[in-house]
Amino acid sequence: MNTLKINEIFHSIQGESTWAGLPCVFVRLTGCHLRCAYCDTEYAFHEGDRRSIDEILDEATRLGPHTKLVEITGGEPLLQKPVHELMTRLADAGYTVLIETSGACDISVCDPRIIRIMDLKTPGSGEVDRNDDDNIARLTPRDEVKFVLTSRADYDWARDLIRTHALHEKVHAILFSAVAPMAPTAELAGCEGLSLRDLAEWVLADGLPVRLQTQLHKHIWNPTARGV
Repeated sequence: MNTLKINEIFHSIQGESTWAGLPCVFVRLTGCHLRCAYCDTEYAFHEGDRRSIDEILDEATRLGPHTKLVEITGGEPLLQKPVHELMTRLADAGYTVLIETSGACDISVCDPRIIRIMDLKTPGSGEVDRNDDDNIARLTPRDEVKFVLTSRADYDWARDLIRTHALHEKVHAILFSAVAPMAPTAELAGCEGLSLRDLAEWVLADGLPVRLQTQLHKHIWNPTARGV
């Protein structure tokens, strides 16, 4: 029987992407091979317990009996191969399934019904060299691409990538997020914050076809709260 190492499963409001504001069941997998400077889920690097696919499906149904939107996240969920069985079974059961992935793993292996939200790593993340550049060609009009920006240099890098690859013509949405300040930790470098107003003004000045977003759940609950 296939199992996954699970950090947490919870029912909340979707805080990001074009699905923001909708009730959603989140399945957070343990483990990540990246150490982005600003990561806000460091607790998912190591903490978790093994659970069967059946147990995960039962828990998702129990927590959100009227919710048909599920996000698979992490960590980096594509590191655990049985995640594909989980996503396929969720889709078979009538769920709309989102997966948030770093862009450092091959996204082509996902069931074609899955909506992939690919978090391309910018230079300020410290992990830009880990991006799988072939993933850009694997994107479809169902997918979304997210950039977490730490500086003007990150913004310029993302803007140029969008224009070079006509990214706005390939995907459903391009998402821009301004990073919040974060102190260094045992495993993460930390970073300074980026002004949301500055980011908005740069987007307007360049006429970029992107969607500015904040983390809605952090406006509703304490930004450090888990399970929301």
